[in-house]
Amino acid sequence: MHTIVLATQKGGSGKSTLAIGLALAARQAGFSVRLIETDPQGTLSNWQRRRDTDEPVVEPIYYAADFEPRLKMLADSGLQIAIVDTAAGLSAVTTAAIRYSDLCLIPTRPTVADIEATASTLSVARAWKRPYSFVLNQTPIRGQRIDNATHTLAEEAALDLADVLARPLIVMRNDHQDALANGLAVSEYAPNGKSAAEIRGLWRWIENRLELEATTNVLIDQVMSAADGVLLAAAEHELDETTTPAS
Repeated sequence: MHTIVLATQKGGSGKSTLAIGLALAARQAGFSVRLIETDPQGTLSNWQRRRDTDEPVVEPIYYAADFEPRLKMLADSGLQIAIVDTAAGLSAVTTAAIRYSDLCLIPTRPTVADIEATASTLSVARAWKRPYSFVLNQTPIRGQRIDNATHTLAEEAALDLADVLARPLIVMRNDHQDALANGLAVSEYAPNGKSAAEIRGLWRWIENRLELEATTNVLIDQVMSAADGVLLAAAEHELDETTTPAS
């Protein structure tokens, strides 16, 4: 299993929207996927409730101590991709997510203030020696701001930008927020649009970066969801039996 974490210090960088978009792009590419939500704000859970389908499953993990054992259980179940959405700022659970990631994506808008705010996330990824890449998100279609942002990122990363800047850049368009409001990913909301093409392109970039290969189909998600349901039903039945007074 490969774990992809979206993390950055500054709020409003589009982590949740990117996590959703990448999860659906990965499923459409043939990977089994689970979204993990560590942000108590619950953007992913709220999005899931607006959907007409249970897939992809959104699983909340709010405590750092729960992160590693749950990842192990998911990996043992055969899951291929876990995509983790984190809260703004740094917390114990965000640090744990980065520690166990196979790739830490650091979304940032193309402003100096936003890029400077990535420093703490970058330092955690480097401290745990985890691979990382910046994602320039909510960018204008064109303009000097993008050039300035890429130059600033190169200075922050102190590495060849080609190695740490994910492609393509994700342009600010209404499709992303309209999809989110309707319980959809952008590739479902406007599958032939430019935003969907960019998200699919970003997923292909991640596939190449991690040398991924889809070896099973998305039916594994359905099997895992069914297994989760059986376990929950069994636990509720056991609780009923232990709490029902004897006649």
